[in-house]
Amino acid sequence: MWIKANPNPKGKIATDCVIRAISICLNRGWYEVFDRLCKVARKDCDMPSNDGVWGHFLYICGMEPFLLPRCPTCITLREFCAMYPRGRYIVGTGNHAVAVIDGDYYDSWDSGNEILSFFWRMKGE
Repeated sequence: MWIKANPNPKGKIATDCVIRAISICLNRGWYEVFDRLCKVARKDCDMPSNDGVWGHFLYICGMEPFLLPRCPTCITLREFCAMYPRGRYIVGTGNHAVAVIDGDYYDSWDSGNEILSFFWRMKGE
């Protein structure tokens, strides 16, 4: 189920979906995630929104990556939530990131029909 959420301190729906998703999934403040992600980006000499940079950050935070099959066996966010009703995840579509917690997806808009490319799962969940 979609749960409307936007931890951006100014309520912006900007290009910060990665920060919003991580903030929600890890239950950390938006500023804390932004600052820590920027440190990883600086170390990696790339932008914080780069999949490799935020993937590196998630790895540091104790998450593990998984790829999803490509079409024609595409999986939507809504289908993913039904398949994984327990645990904390960050899912990526290639141009958007969303937090999933115990089968619910948290986003500023209903992104349930988005096709997923990969996901990160908190280890041990």
